[in-house]
Amino acid sequence: MHQPSNDAAILAIERPHPGLFTYYWLSLLVFPPILPVLILPMWFRYHTMRYKFTDEGISMSWGILFRRETIVTYARIQDIHLRSNFVERWLGLARVLVQTASGSSSAEMTLEGLKEFEAVRDFLYARMRGVKDHVHHPSATAARTAPAASHDAELAATLRAVAAELREIRAQLAARDSGHV
Repeated sequence: MHQPSNDAAILAIERPHPGLFTYYWLSLLVFPPILPVLILPMWFRYHTMRYKFTDEGISMSWGILFRRETIVTYARIQDIHLRSNFVERWLGLARVLVQTASGSSSAEMTLEGLKEFEAVRDFLYARMRGVKDHVHHPSATAARTAPAASHDAELAATLRAVAAELREIRAQLAARDSGHV
């Protein structure tokens, strides 16, 4: 599964890789007239972007005049995608798109400028699954102490009782219908 050192490396990520600003430059050079207009906002975005991975979820913040912060708990994560275009692949970067059940088709959070994007994706999947497994099994200690065989036997006995009751109801309905004909 995951090695603790790998998890510690992911939890230590706080800023995007410096290659992200290079990517911003290159993407703005495609349309030279917009470079002077957008280079300053991109510079501020890059220099104020912060990530925080905790035991509960991820937060991402950026901005100077208009500070934005997005927090997503692991329990809310529905899916995780990796996306990178040609220039990002050339720089060794990718974006991790985190989707929730918010009703929007776009990602709730996009972690940009990551070199260790596959490790981040695997880390998030492990945390997401761990939270969902814990939610589906609220009494994890009881499940560990009760043997699976006794649980299966109890379920089988309940299903046999339900089947017997359905047979009895079917027999009573058939008898009632034959009496009215």
